[in-house]
Amino acid sequence: MKYALSLLMLIGLLSCKAQSLYGEKMEDLVLVAHDGYSGISEYETMVIQDTKSLNKFYAQINKTRKPGLPVPSIDFSTETVLVVCLGELQGEKEPMLSRIQQTEDELLVAIELSNPAKEEGFQAVSHPFYLYKMPRTPKEIHFQKVGW
Repeated sequence: MKYALSLLMLIGLLSCKAQSLYGEKMEDLVLVAHDGYSGISEYETMVIQDTKSLNKFYAQINKTRKPGLPVPSIDFSTETVLVVCLGELQGEKEPMLSRIQQTEDELLVAIELSNPAKEEGFQAVSHPFYLYKMPRTPKEIHFQKVGW
């Protein structure tokens, strides 16, 4: 497995379309919503393909909010939602998603954290989430943390 990952990283480095060290930029991925507090204390990813599941996710993050965040409008007949909850995070970092591998049946997405300049002094602790939409696909989507 380590050999295969090393090979994939090398291919990503040599690719002129690479947005990161690990994969190819996902041109069709759009950030829909994000916030510094999700209420989810551990790293978690989700693929949401229906309104009921999206409402359930927002019910969870809105438990302690008054008023709650509005649920984005998604056309699930043509779009799929990817959710990345980073868990407890110190300082400001954002996930960068890239395509590592794609087959007829699967899509492997790398999640890499941005590496902003070092901050001096106090670094706030947050529990951020990021919600992306992309064209609907019948492929099974898997996530892989890289470089953390």
